Order: sequence, then structure tokens, then C-alpha cells
Amino acid sequence: MASVIADAGTRIYSLSFFRECLLIYLLATSLVIADSTVIVPHQDTITIDATLSLSKLIDLTMEKYPDTVWLTSLEEEAAAIQQRSESWTAGASQTGLRFQEATSGTLHYVDAHVQVPLWNLGQRDAEKKVGMQAETSAESQSAAIKLRVAGLIRFSLWDMALANIRYEQVQMEAATVEQLLAKVKRRVELGDSPRADELLAQTELLQKRSAVTLAEAEVMHARKRYSSITQTTKIPENYQEELVALKDIQQNHPALVAINSRIGRKQAELNAVKLVGSGQANVAVGINSDRFTNDPRSNQTESFNIGVTVPFGGSAHLAPHIAAANVELNKLIAEREQLNRDLEQAHHEAEHNLEVNRIELGIANELKQVAQEHLNMTELSFSVGEIDLMDLLKIQSRTQQAILNAKERSVILQRDKALYNQAVGVTP
Repeated sequence: MASVIADAGTRIYSLSFFRECLLIYLLATSLVIADSTVIVPHQDTITIDATLSLSKLIDLTMEKYPDTVWLTSLEEEAAAIQQRSESWTAGASQTGLRFQEATSGTLHYVDAHVQVPLWNLGQRDAEKKVGMQAETSAESQSAAIKLRVAGLIRFSLWDMALANIRYEQVQMEAATVEQLLAKVKRRVELGDSPRADELLAQTELLQKRSAVTLAEAEVMHARKRYSSITQTTKIPENYQEELVALKDIQQNHPALVAINSRIGRKQAELNAVKLVGSGQANVAVGINSDRFTNDPRSNQTESFNIGVTVPFGGSAHLAPHIAAANVELNKLIAEREQLNRDLEQAHHEAEHNLEVNRIELGIANELKQVAQEHLNMTELSFSVGEIDLMDLLKIQSRTQQAILNAKERSVILQRDKALYNQAVGVTP
């Protein structure tokens, strides 16, 4: 009896050693699946680039991101507003030419003039401020979009990591059941186990193979999502982040800076609209001549004239423009208030997730250790015929789930650090 137990213990040790070797191999090949291991002939290959950092990946993604065109337009708009504010006139100048002929047909008058719109008092400075606010807003919008892109990449990278962990685990489980099936077949051949055990083991193996197929599909989906976001099939070798712990959301959060810059621009625009007043004053400079005639009534002279037109009484017409700008301003202020609430909630949830997952990781590791010890005892008992195959498979399934939970919690904790940094506005 002792020799049987010793022999069984040796087999259990060999099985455990095989599982450890298989785990090491799968971890080393988790990112690039070879053609021979792919069940479904559809691959979305992802490779590790040791020269690629998370920060560089975000910058490269920003270059191809759809919002780049819009951000470029914001910069062009800011430059155009700045150029307008540097003009000496408040608008396009006008030139006019008038020809007048007396009924006799011999007396002619020519009148030529240039009309120039003038800036109202303080209006040009207000336009300059709009230009500066537009430039600041364009820069802050770019930073906010970059943070959003960073969030998409962060989530996608850790989504792939979790998919890889689940795929590796189910591959190991399938390999373990396949070994178990070979042992059960041998015992059936020797008459030590019923045929039902072999069928049960075959059923378990088929279920594991199905799980491998589905897990492989999830890996491919995760890879495709990543490549769709980043437009690349390369990932950084290391993308873990150091936690940047903050008690509250700071005012330099890119999203808050962006909304504040939009509010600042809208306030500047509102002020500029008010300074338009009833319209632009105009200065007209011209000359009159009646030299182009032989009529004795002609003075044969040229005269210089200057005139100023000043608009008034236009408040009723300006009021709708002021009201429209004020509506947009208050809408942005309301958006900022809602954004503050959303960021506070996201910060709280990210902080709470970290606390929960730190505790859960400790529990999962302890549970994994206990489950593995229990499985070792169960495998030994099964080898000497003390328990049946059904009990072994149940305990094996619980142990595999405990191992998977421990692996997942480790990855989730690293992911939560990245998502916490995202919540507080930290861009790698």
C-alpha cells in the first residue's frame, strides 16, 4: 500500500511539474499565437516592441486619431482671429466712383471716395483677447483629447491582458484534462475503472476545448479593438503605471482646463459682441472734380472732402446676438458643473476599486494556495481509488477557478492603477 501511495505521489508531482512548465511556456507565448496553436484560422497578430513606450504609443495614436483634423481646424481658426485683430480697420474698406452729367450734356462731375470702417473704443483689444483665448482653447482641447485617447489605449491594453490570462488558463485546463483522460483510458483498459469514467473525461475535455475556442476568439477581439484604436499591431513591452494618488480632482485636470478655456473664449466673444454696439463708425475720404467739361458754368476745380458716419440706435438689433452668446456661455458653465460631478464620481469609484481589489487579491492568493493543496490531496486519493472521477473533476474545476481568479485579480489591480490615473487626469 505504501508503495502504491508513493508511486501515486510521484505521478502527482510530475503532473504539477508539467503544469508549471506549461504555464511558463504559455506566458512566454501569450501575445503571439503560432499557426499550430490557433484553433480557428483567423488571427489578429500583436507583437511586442521593446522600443515602444506607453507615452510614445499615445503620441503615435494621436497623429492618426480622427479628431486631429478638428484640432488642426481649431488652431487655424485661432490664427485667423488673431490676424483679424491685428488689422488697422474693423472690416473691409470700400471704394466708390460716381459720375454725374448735366442734362445739357456738357457739364460733368466725377466723385471718387474711399470708406474705411473704424474700431469702436476697446473693440480691437477685445478681438485680440478672443484670439488669445481661441489659441489657448485649441491647446487645451488637444490635451483633453490626448487624455481621452490615453484612456482608450489603457483600457484596451489591459483588456488584452485579461483575455490572454483567461486564454492561457483554459489551455492549461484542457492539457490537464487531456492527461487525465489518458490515465482514465488506461485504467479502463486494465479494468480498474468503468467505461462511464472514460466518457465523463471525454466530455470534460470537449468542454475545455470549446472553452479554448471561445477564449481564443475573445483574445482576437481584444487585439482587433486595440489595433483599431491605435492603428498599429505593436504594444509596449511594459505598460504598467505608478499610481498617482490624489485626494481630490485638481483644477489642472485636462478636461477641466479644456472646458474652462472654452468658457473663457465664450466670455471674450460675448464682450466683443457688446463692443460692436450699433455698428462700426466709418470715415470716407474723397475728391470731386468738374474739370472734364468745356461748359462755361464749370469751375474747373477739384475739391477734397472727408466725412464720418456714426451708427446709433441699434441696441434692439444687437440684443439677439448678445443673448445667443450668453446662452452658449451659460450652457458651457452648466457642462462644467456636470463635468465636476462626473470627475468626482469617477475618482471615488477608481479609488474604491483599488481598495477592494487589493483586499480581493490577497484573498484570491490564499484561496488559490488552499485549493491547490486540496487538489493535490484529491488527485492522490483518486489515484488509489478512494474517490471517484466526478469528485475529482469538481474539485479540479474549483481549483482552476481559484487559480484564474488570482491571476485576474493581479492584472485587474494593475489595470485599476492605470484607470485611477486616467480618472485624475494623468497622461503618461
